[in-house]
Amino acid sequence: MQTRRDLLKSSAGIALAASAMTALPSVVFARAPVVGRQAASFYRLKLGSYEITALSDGTVKLPMSKIYRNIAEQDAEAYLTNHFQSGESETSVNAFLVNTGDRLVLIDAGTGDLLGPALGKLVANIEASGYKTAQIDHVILTHIHADHSGGLVIDGKRVFENAILHVNAREAEFWLKADAAAKADKVLGPQVAQAEKCVGPYVEAGKFETFGDNAAPIPGFGSVLHAGHTPGHSGIIVESEGEKIIFWGDIAHGAVLQYDQPEVTVDFDVDQKEAAKARAIAFADAADRKYLVAGAHHAFPGIGHVRRDETNYEWVPLVYKATY
Repeated sequence: MQTRRDLLKSSAGIALAASAMTALPSVVFARAPVVGRQAASFYRLKLGSYEITALSDGTVKLPMSKIYRNIAEQDAEAYLTNHFQSGESETSVNAFLVNTGDRLVLIDAGTGDLLGPALGKLVANIEASGYKTAQIDHVILTHIHADHSGGLVIDGKRVFENAILHVNAREAEFWLKADAAAKADKVLGPQVAQAEKCVGPYVEAGKFETFGDNAAPIPGFGSVLHAGHTPGHSGIIVESEGEKIIFWGDIAHGAVLQYDQPEVTVDFDVDQKEAAKARAIAFADAADRKYLVAGAHHAFPGIGHVRRDETNYEWVPLVYKATY
């Protein structure tokens, strides 16, 4: 026979069970599709009175051990494996927007639709960062390879409709005035055609200017010629209130192997020997003078310092700041 005490105990147990059940997460709410992408990829920092926004064009998997030169493929792969980058390494494509307060200057322009759906995110990230392409006053290219100039046009029209495009003079000469032999070359020919397609609309619109070696692309912005990767490959120098950054372009592909072995080059270098020399000079200067550098193919946001270490050099990424 059930007593009053038994009934109370039973009721308490039922209440406790009910309470516990309501506290459990809903199985339905726990199910959600995997997103598979990051948040909008932009990152801001201050340089003196300027604001710099690093912008991602996306990342792409590349078999870097097959792309590196002046090193055996198995040695490159062993090195990358030791740095958790074996197989196909995730490679960033970065561009950078400088807001001086008076004007907006974009350095490099991403890939556009030239290199597949994993890339071509630059315009979306410009807009996510709070700007519009029509607001950009100047675009300065470190060089005219597809991953730096492909985003200049879409469907033959200028993406940066109000911007003047600036390129080193010898870079423009090499790609835009190529001779018949270069155009017929299996490697250079397609790159020449791509350069004409992407830069041509700015030339036709009267929105194209060149600058000399180590000269200012626009007032307040400097350049340093680092020829080799391409003939006019140039770092772009920005300084404000005693602070300095150099936008390196393709001085380095990745942030590990070439810092230990600057003599290692890549397939994409037009002049392998000169590219290695330029990298050695750039590394030494950045390490000695301790200014910020920004790399087009360092892991996003691609900004940091170079320091000497026991093996040669080391890339030191900028410490993340939520505010500045």
